[in-house]
Amino acid sequence: MEQGFKKITFKDDKNKNKGEEKKGNTIGKLFLLSFFLLAIVIVLSIPFLVIPSYNLYTSVQKAVLSSQEVYTSFKNQDIETSRSKLINLEKDLNNIDSDFTKISWTKVIPFLGVYVKDAKHVLEAGKAAVSAGQITTETIIPYADLLGFKGKSTFVSGSADERIKLAVETLDKVVPSIDEIAQKIEQMEQELHAIDPDKYPEKIGSTRIKSNLITVKQIFSDTASLFVKARPLLKKVPHLLGTKEAKTYLVLFQNDAELRATGGFITAYAIFNINKGKMQVIRADDIYKLDEVKRKTYPAPSSIVKYHKNVTNLNLRDINLSPDYVASMKDFEKMLFESIPDFPKFDGIVALDTHVLVESIRILGEFNIYGRKFSSDNDKRCDCPKAIYELEDYATRPVAYVREDRKDIIGVLLYQVMQRALGVSPSQYWGKLFQMFLEEAKQKHILFYFHDEEAQKGIESLNFAGRIASTIPMDYLHVNDVNFAGAKSNMFIKESVKGEINVGSDGTVEKVITISYKNPQAASNCNLEAGELCLNGILRNWLRVYVPEGSTLVEFKGSEKQTVTYNELGKTVFEGFLTVKPQGAAEISIKYKLPFKVKKGEYYKLMIQKQPVLMIQNIQFYITENK
Repeated sequence: MEQGFKKITFKDDKNKNKGEEKKGNTIGKLFLLSFFLLAIVIVLSIPFLVIPSYNLYTSVQKAVLSSQEVYTSFKNQDIETSRSKLINLEKDLNNIDSDFTKISWTKVIPFLGVYVKDAKHVLEAGKAAVSAGQITTETIIPYADLLGFKGKSTFVSGSADERIKLAVETLDKVVPSIDEIAQKIEQMEQELHAIDPDKYPEKIGSTRIKSNLITVKQIFSDTASLFVKARPLLKKVPHLLGTKEAKTYLVLFQNDAELRATGGFITAYAIFNINKGKMQVIRADDIYKLDEVKRKTYPAPSSIVKYHKNVTNLNLRDINLSPDYVASMKDFEKMLFESIPDFPKFDGIVALDTHVLVESIRILGEFNIYGRKFSSDNDKRCDCPKAIYELEDYATRPVAYVREDRKDIIGVLLYQVMQRALGVSPSQYWGKLFQMFLEEAKQKHILFYFHDEEAQKGIESLNFAGRIASTIPMDYLHVNDVNFAGAKSNMFIKESVKGEINVGSDGTVEKVITISYKNPQAASNCNLEAGELCLNGILRNWLRVYVPEGSTLVEFKGSEKQTVTYNELGKTVFEGFLTVKPQGAAEISIKYKLPFKVKKGEYYKLMIQKQPVLMIQNIQFYITENK
């Protein structure tokens, strides 16, 4: 039994060894077969995948360098160079397209194919963007010097008036290009819209992938949306410049040394006509002249009665009470034509402030009016531009004799600035002025209101209309200050804002906004009998803080008058009042709850709209979250 057992065991071991030997031979053959198959795949992939992929990588690297060169040339506003660099980039993208075609078969491979398709969308978006850039440069080149770009304009002969007239008359030829550019931009947006960032990892190594992709998509989407919205305005430009019929515009000068809701105290005005690009100043004068000839009187609203000193009537110079520029200008027009029916009709109102005036003088050079020199140089007497000091000195310093038209100097200066700007060769001033005006509009030192609805929609899409935003992404803040005092203390006031945002465990949001005011300069002698210039006196500041509609006030500290809460312009407003003495300070603290909750993991979006002119020195926000 024992022997038989051993015999059986011996027999089994022998069979087992033979089986394992056979299995080992099979595995070896399979390994060799797999190795040879892999080698064949690798060899075959060299012409079909490896080489095309390497060529594609090389082409992409070249395109990246070309795109950087295009960006640099556009940034430097060198249109001629931009045109040539765009041609190079177009060639590089075509090479990428050719190389990409050779590996396009990989889009059928599971998992990998999704990313290959996305790469194709990016490529097509890039080609559309280059086409849009090429059409844009070809459109702009003839007007290069008029727009302040580097490049040779085709309008090189004739007088300044003739050149401007020819340029404006040819603008109608530009309109079809705007539609072509829009089509390319829309195509670019559609291609990028097809890419889903959620398919991508947050990071690969130290490189952020998902968030960068979301940012790029958002930037291009916003750009496309902006162009589409601004297209009606761009197509209206020839019309606004009087190509078909002459246009008349009212220009209001806002003195931001005395801050008001739309940027400054309205102190002067000018009316100018534009006919086929040729501009002519019809009238320029002091705003007090208009108030003097009004045929009706208007009672002052509660805000002026409550916060201003000894003012019982509402005048044109004080009517810009709404922080929404268009709303204020509609009020201005209503009073103007009701009280002065024979005032010349106009097609829109453009407001500008002292910053625009100083920057214009910086470009156009010094002006000499009534024996005074107006320049952009700094004046140590106020640590401000000399032009500003001379304006204030002439207009507000008390004198021992009756001086009529005490503020007509502003109208005269505006008139001379416009005459010099319009009376020279465009290549000398127009390009620099155009660039300056564009930057000033971005900073809200220039505001536009057109009667033409399409043009107004376009100007609002560019945020050049001083509107209070009607739609907001989530949270919102607008701080609006109004100086209801005679001194020009806003020249010296430094303002900063801090915000604490506390998100509760249930998503509720409570905020604390702290607004600090400091006046580091010594007081002026504002005694009329002293006959000195009163620039820095006590600031009487009417404060309004605009937040999302439905917000509830918890606490308002620092107001010297009873605070008020109400709804206006689609927002909830917290209103108060404070004073700031020279070499003094004041602080307002407002605690409130937002009308919505924040979902866990949701991005917190806050829109901050700055008041025209006002440059807040520092804005800081801190977000805390209760677990």
